[in-house]
Amino acid sequence: MIFVCVGSRKFQFNRLIEKIDELVGAGFIKDEVFAQTAATTYIPKYIESKPYLSSDEFRLYQSRADLIITHGGTGAMLGALKLGKQVIAVPRLFKYGEHSDDHQTQVAGVLENQGYLRCVLDVDELLETIERLEKNPIEKKYTNPSQVVSIIEQFIMKGS
Repeated sequence: MIFVCVGSRKFQFNRLIEKIDELVGAGFIKDEVFAQTAATTYIPKYIESKPYLSSDEFRLYQSRADLIITHGGTGAMLGALKLGKQVIAVPRLFKYGEHSDDHQTQVAGVLENQGYLRCVLDVDELLETIERLEKNPIEKKYTNPSQVVSIIEQFIMKGS
């Protein structure tokens, strides 16, 4: 099962939800997919979705998922990694009106560089990334959250 989560901010994330829906509709993704869509205005035709989930529902979908495709929010990424899930981060981008800046690219980039997840900025690369993870899952496990958070904080401070 694939769980797609986009956080709970006021910003839409049509770009990601439309792409996932398109891939399922075209038969490229055959797994069951559930998406938490928040303020996204696109209504999926081929996947089950709900704008917001309770904490219990969110944890249930996380635990059932083999793959979690998430926005670049630190909490969502680290939560999925702590569960030992395969994770693809698709950071929200300012140029598409998905966030107020591009800080999610920095955080997701650090976690990708550390070997914990895959990061996709262009959703047209999403299917290829999913297929690569199926063939070669990430082996590195997230075991030291304080170190990763510290690395992320240092990276962000250097870029400010």
